[in-house]
Amino acid sequence: MRILVVDDHSEVLELVGRALSRDGHEVFGAATAVQAQRELEARRPDIVVLDLGLPDGSGEELCKVVRRAGQHPAILILTAESAVASRVRCLDAGADDYLTKPFAVAELRARVRALSRRTASSSPSALARGPVLLDFAARRATLHGEESPITAREWAILEYLARDPGRVVPRQELLERVWQRSDEAAAASLEVLIGRIRRKLDPDLVRTLRGEGYALSLDD
Repeated sequence: MRILVVDDHSEVLELVGRALSRDGHEVFGAATAVQAQRELEARRPDIVVLDLGLPDGSGEELCKVVRRAGQHPAILILTAESAVASRVRCLDAGADDYLTKPFAVAELRARVRALSRRTASSSPSALARGPVLLDFAARRATLHGEESPITAREWAILEYLARDPGRVVPRQELLERVWQRSDEAAAASLEVLIGRIRRKLDPDLVRTLRGEGYALSLDD
């Protein structure tokens, strides 16, 4: 999971980042609302751990901005504000969970795991592009109604790209998520498998942005 931690205290950013990285997540931080919005646009995180008291604005307002923009990361509020009224406002603003400081790292990790399961379960079960149908639940790909054989590694690539269709997934990120490494052998394998996917299904199904990465295209 890609996790954005938004907090203006460097100690909290370091503590949370270290704890969640140990669980295998890709964690990046922001100390202000402006920085957070940039990271949200650039990296499209799956989960946002968000403090309410930011130096250039309110975390509650940032939560509203994210939802109005149509972005759907799971949002965990992490704040010193313990009042029930604050909890209610944040949940109404679009937050998914609320944890007060000081907090136990074990509880934070457990809440993030719960949000991860919820986020994973909301991934599309099927996607279509023209004559191509990808049924992720059944692990079945068809072209003009005829099934195309897709290997497990090819499915892993398609599933990761399909989590956010249209988003350019950096090559490094795709390698680390699918291969758990980014050496030359894995990179060469990725190039080969992308080519196979295009030949089996549609040459335009996976777009390559040179120097950046890959994106799953669903537009005819």
